[in-house]
Amino acid sequence: MDASRNPDYLRKTTEAVTDFKNAFKAFMELHTETKDAGFGRGLLPAAVAREGVSPEELQAATDRVARAAGRASAAPGLTRMYIGVTGFPEPVDPIATWRTVTTPKPLLEPGDVLDSAEQILGRLEALTDKAEAELPPTTGVEAMHPTIWGAARKLWLDGHFRLAVQSAAETLTSQLKTRTGLANMDATNVYEKVFNARSPVLTWPGDPSDRTVSSMQNGLSKYAPGLNMTVRNTATHVASDEMTAQQALERLAALSLLAHWIDECEGPI
Repeated sequence: MDASRNPDYLRKTTEAVTDFKNAFKAFMELHTETKDAGFGRGLLPAAVAREGVSPEELQAATDRVARAAGRASAAPGLTRMYIGVTGFPEPVDPIATWRTVTTPKPLLEPGDVLDSAEQILGRLEALTDKAEAELPPTTGVEAMHPTIWGAARKLWLDGHFRLAVQSAAETLTSQLKTRTGLANMDATNVYEKVFNARSPVLTWPGDPSDRTVSSMQNGLSKYAPGLNMTVRNTATHVASDEMTAQQALERLAALSLLAHWIDECEGPI
């Protein structure tokens, strides 16, 4: 996914720019602006350290801004926010060049840095709103059972589809073991015991003599262990055989369906 169209990434970038702005404001509290200077305007640093500020305090504040600037470094490019400086051939990055406010012949004034940060924040908010509006309906992987998508999400987004399926299947099995107290049993045996047609640990809600209830119970006794063998086992044991996104999607959907059915079952919770 294009990062500039990812709402989560844009929100994190917004947080990084906010941190930069706050760190820079704290940095400026240790400085005095020279904007009212007559002679030397444009040659003197735009800000000089206040009297009585210790070198250690100044360095700590400088380090905080530098780190925050690094975390927010992608923001000007994402928002196309640069500043034209007279006599300078190219527009400058207001976050990358923040340090020049304390150097002779500064490229920027402190106000330029803060104003730019605010504009960047506004543009990021607009980009986030646009990205959220353009998101496809959540009818695919993101709308699956939270146990399945929660376990698979990071691996899926990184393109590791087989590992995403493996992680989802193992997480579902682990939760089932915890719920039923069968922690020491292997996966296939767990599903066979939990949904055993004659004496199940988890039962489909309703009258056991009802045809639909009986059909679901018998179906789960075959579907659950079968799914474990065909999906979990193959994803775990055939490590060299990578899946396509479509293959992984179909397997995750099958696991999601089982997870929803397990939630509906009655028994140990």
